[in-house]
Amino acid sequence: MKKITKFMVLPFIALLLLMAGCSQENGYDNVNVEEAKELIDSGEVVVLDVRTEPEFEQGHIPGAQLYPLQQIDQWSGQLDPDQTYVVVCRSGNRSTQASEYLSEKGFKNIYNMTGGMNEWTYETDK
Repeated sequence: MKKITKFMVLPFIALLLLMAGCSQENGYDNVNVEEAKELIDSGEVVVLDVRTEPEFEQGHIPGAQLYPLQQIDQWSGQLDPDQTYVVVCRSGNRSTQASEYLSEKGFKNIYNMTGGMNEWTYETDK
């Protein structure tokens, strides 16, 4: 009977390990500009722009909310950890930092837009 139990448990453990390997490596997902645009167009995400105020004023994704990376300790506690967010910056560096920080704080639905506003070819607001 013990051999049957071990035989049945080993495939289950292998499946769990396989599933763990397929999960988000960093706790967030990287998306390119086109994928971010699709998420934004769905209307089910909040866009967090983590650039500085002067950068934001030069042009930002319509509906984006300004949350400068330098102040992440102050504003991250005000966000809903169950909400889905697309995090944006100029090139993708600061948004990566913000995405890592938020995922470490327990946020599960974070999308980091790689390439940032440098690669954004769609409409912007000023």
